[in-house]
Amino acid sequence: MSDASFDARPLTGPGDAEFGDYVALLKPRVMSLVVFTALVGLLVAPVSLHPMEGFAAILFIAIGAGASGALNMWWDADIDRVMRRTAKRPIPAGKVTPDEALAIGLALSGMSVVMLGLATNWIAAALLAFTIFFYAVVYTMWLKRWTPQNIVIGGAAGAFPPMIGWVAATGSVSVEALLMFGLIFMWTPPHFWALALFMKSDYHEAKVPMLTVTHGRKVTRAHILAYTVLLVPVALGLALTPVAGPAYLATAVVLNAIFLKGAVDIWRRTEAQAEADNYATEKRVFRFSLLYLFLHFGVLLLEGLAFRFGLWAPLGGF
Repeated sequence: MSDASFDARPLTGPGDAEFGDYVALLKPRVMSLVVFTALVGLLVAPVSLHPMEGFAAILFIAIGAGASGALNMWWDADIDRVMRRTAKRPIPAGKVTPDEALAIGLALSGMSVVMLGLATNWIAAALLAFTIFFYAVVYTMWLKRWTPQNIVIGGAAGAFPPMIGWVAATGSVSVEALLMFGLIFMWTPPHFWALALFMKSDYHEAKVPMLTVTHGRKVTRAHILAYTVLLVPVALGLALTPVAGPAYLATAVVLNAIFLKGAVDIWRRTEAQAEADNYATEKRVFRFSLLYLFLHFGVLLLEGLAFRFGLWAPLGGF
């Protein structure tokens, strides 16, 4: 970046942090999604871990997610100062110094990977290490400021947790794990682009090449529809695996019909219409996208537990 205010080097200065500031540094909202999807991947797997092993696995996956968040905030401190929704984060607010954030991120990264390997297996640990690297380096340091496809490729980082949970239990990757990964991976672009439609000024001011900034809202609307169409078969495909049953299939059919309709509604709208109602449709679809992902994995979890106790039967398998 040529503008000095967007220098990629971290800020410096004294910190005045409280405990809550260090918690915020780990992005607890993102961490909660990581924990939930990783837990689902672990519990629907056909191999049962001892409860203490399972607890340890989820704990260290969560710590790894927090480490990624700290490293992300360390590197992005300059643009976080500019964007309204991130200006109060610990580093731009002057609560935590960049050096502290970097040290915490690196320390938690190393600890989470080593401890996950010791608690479960080293394949899961390697996946966690790759996820941290992908989010902190590939997405944060490279893709985010370089390409409007940043959220598409970078979305892989958020899609790995259920796969890591599955591998922690089984020691291997399977079709089920790949489809859970694919569900989050394909969901991420329409979810974030719906947000970007009504948060465009933030990304523009921070000079982040989000699709809304580089190609405009009309193109972004078309991309939301395209990725939602591609998401549907992935979501429904999970119903054909041994981890899903009729409840998941029924839920997926309804949720994907609603999400697809929302994407069509967004695609049909003009900017004049969106501005007239303060992007009500875009905000509605964004909020629904959160429920969409939670319900897919929530039903998978309930059915997985039912399968384990012999109360439910899957629809089929590969």
